[in-house]
Amino acid sequence: MTSRRSFLTSATAASITLSALPSFGAEGGGFRTALIGSGWWGMNILREAMASGRIQVVALCDVDETVLTNSVEDVKSETGDEAKGYKDYRKLLAEAKPEIVIIATPDHWHALQTIACCQAGAHVLVEKPTGHTIKESRAMVRAAKEAGVVVQVGLHRRIGPHHVAAMEFLKSGQVGKVGMVRCFADSKGGPEAAKPNSKVPETLDWNMWCGPAPLRPFNTKLHPGGWRNFLDYANGTMGDWGVHWLDQVLLWSGEKGPKKVFCAGGRPIFGAAVLNDKEQTTDAPDHQVATFEFENFTAIWEHRKFASNNNEKHGIGAYFYGEKGVLHIGWRDGWTFYPTDPKAPTVHGDHQLQEPDGHNIALLWADFIQAIETGRKPIADIESAHRSSCLPMLGMLSWKLGRSIQWDAEKEEIIGDPEASKLLSREYRAPWVYPV
Repeated sequence: MTSRRSFLTSATAASITLSALPSFGAEGGGFRTALIGSGWWGMNILREAMASGRIQVVALCDVDETVLTNSVEDVKSETGDEAKGYKDYRKLLAEAKPEIVIIATPDHWHALQTIACCQAGAHVLVEKPTGHTIKESRAMVRAAKEAGVVVQVGLHRRIGPHHVAAMEFLKSGQVGKVGMVRCFADSKGGPEAAKPNSKVPETLDWNMWCGPAPLRPFNTKLHPGGWRNFLDYANGTMGDWGVHWLDQVLLWSGEKGPKKVFCAGGRPIFGAAVLNDKEQTTDAPDHQVATFEFENFTAIWEHRKFASNNNEKHGIGAYFYGEKGVLHIGWRDGWTFYPTDPKAPTVHGDHQLQEPDGHNIALLWADFIQAIETGRKPIADIESAHRSSCLPMLGMLSWKLGRSIQWDAEKEEIIGDPEASKLLSREYRAPWVYPV
């Protein structure tokens, strides 16, 4: 059996290779870079980009004037770059002409903004998942290909050292033939009370925030930060957390997608969703179980936002069940192989995460820059990230329908179900036009 030390050494070597990038760059000492979505997470990514010493921040965009002003001031104080602030990304692209754009807006904006950036000739790092619906996600892939630009998606678990080491261990055959994968994320919670709607803050352009999605009453449960659990703007926990771990399934298997999907779930603990002129709650499921049937294995996604998961060793990650044992790939608990043979030792690799957030954005950014400079695909290229993003979207589609769907992963078509096929896209709110 390969030792824990050798796998950790391999992962560390990978990170050293990424940190030792060539120093050549764009004219003026750095790529002209803009950020669309200048809140907490967008600024986290931008700070890693600034720390790389490879960029010049020329523009920032946010629909909240207060957030935008603060981010412009932060950039100037931290780097000296005098970035111009914009409330409309289209004006930013026309005037600032960035070479790189970071997109850290809610999911319902990813497609239109990424496509616009590609058409403007900019390379893009867009947060995961790729899109809110499958056909707009595919349109992002097409736009990147037609423009010839690099689009990296924020699936940083592809490059985190302990994930790389675990994937090497899995592919080495030491787990044996894998017949089932279980991906999961569990937390604690209870019944959800409706929160009163409130007046839109004077500094916020709420109409632009909602954009192509439905225009809901403003509510602080929704913004800032809570939008992931509102299905007009995202796809709940499966869309948020599930894409990371289901991505590991495709990364391991090399498959383009499942042949059959079924998902069940609901809100028995949180209670019925509320939306009216006076108050609202989230509307995403408080638990779901989605089954993805592949040719030679079955993958399952499950989450609960109640009851926690203290009865198991791990509360988040993916279990790969093989003939020789079970491999768990996790987050702050690293990775662990539990052999079937009771006499064989457990194999473990600690995490090597960036703190305080516990991610590996610096490595993802370094890979992105190297891909731009060398012309190779980035580690989380738009094509493969699109296919991984399709999995939770297919799960949500099945859940909304209440039945299983047959999926042709090669053609990206639902087989024999016209009603289900309509859910591959959705109507945009005027004047926004769904991408073709």
